[in-house]
Amino acid sequence: MDNTAYQEPVWEELIDGKVVAMSPRPTIHHNLIIGNIFTIFHRFLKGKKCIPFADGVDVYLSEKDRVIPDVLIVCNPEIVKKDAIYGAPDLIVEVLSPSTAKRDKGYKKDLYEQSGVKEYWIVDPENRSIEVYLLQNGRYKLDNVYSILPDYEIKRMKEEEIAEIPKEFRCSLYDDLTISVEDVFNRII
Repeated sequence: MDNTAYQEPVWEELIDGKVVAMSPRPTIHHNLIIGNIFTIFHRFLKGKKCIPFADGVDVYLSEKDRVIPDVLIVCNPEIVKKDAIYGAPDLIVEVLSPSTAKRDKGYKKDLYEQSGVKEYWIVDPENRSIEVYLLQNGRYKLDNVYSILPDYEIKRMKEEEIAEIPKEFRCSLYDDLTISVEDVFNRII
């Protein structure tokens, strides 16, 4: 029997020319949310031109930037190669972790905007929220924030206020794809 300790591969991104290790490993909630979002896109895009990808795909956006988004959609097959994606995906989703939140909300958001990513989601597992940014005239504009409110907040609200809480939204890339906020956070306690 081999006693050599198994060493898990280290995933790294290249951010502004600096190698950044992606650690620690994602939480269960992080992983479930990625799976939920990927499943929504995978089912919807079956047989269509655009391709969904889940965590683990290198995306080269510049000589100084190679990222590994949590979920992405690519509609231009010419940028998909055997080893990576070379160019801007149409949609990128980042699920926040304590170790990546600042980068996801700062440098990466700016990078995705400058690279021409049409839609960017920042998903917060702790607050069960999704910030959706749409590229308009070369700049990201916050389209909306969708969330599942905690029970204690809902108990303090009037029925009219509860009725106004968006429970679903549309991905800007498709007129016929409605996404349920509850589906994104399915099994997240």
